[in-house]
Amino acid sequence: MNLRSTGINLVVAGLVLLSGLPPVASAQIQGPPKKGEARRKSVQVPDFTLVDQEGKPFSFSSLRGKLALATFIYTTCPDVCPLLTQKFARIQQALKTEKGSDYFLLSISTDPEVDTPKVLKSYGRRFGADFHTWAFLTADKKELAKVWEGFGVKVKKQGQGQIQHTGLTTLIDRKGIRRVNHYGDKWTEKEILKDIAELGS
Repeated sequence: MNLRSTGINLVVAGLVLLSGLPPVASAQIQGPPKKGEARRKSVQVPDFTLVDQEGKPFSFSSLRGKLALATFIYTTCPDVCPLLTQKFARIQQALKTEKGSDYFLLSISTDPEVDTPKVLKSYGRRFGADFHTWAFLTADKKELAKVWEGFGVKVKKQGQGQIQHTGLTTLIDRKGIRRVNHYGDKWTEKEILKDIAELGS
């Protein structure tokens, strides 16, 4: 038996073992379109005011004139949210030299009971976030629910602190209109940077 056939057999054996394990719940509720696809549709974002990682009010209207990239996360998420936040960190690093302060990133919590401003600030720091151009937002559940609904994001609380939510990342133009929506975590930083460059030109 050669090395290649041995490797294939090991992979097959691993898949057989994994098939016997209980499924791991994902933090995301998949919204249309299919996971990883982008949908280009112009939708005005309703104005809202939440609380940022400093405990200060943050109004979406303050971003008029800037490009905004928003996503939805919660700090105890075990899978997708850290991946999205890491991607945002890389995007922020890339934009620092390209766009100056002509953009803003938003990470909006789906777990207000846990995600206090203090918790969100610590979370952002773990990813090296620059809070001058990246806000981590929370509020009470009633206020957040209005924002989730405005973005078409469904949030469902599970047991053991797990939160399922629509995996939406959306790019918003300078007039507050959503222009590109990505669902899931399969999009790349390169795709987003390209979209930002097109909208910013």
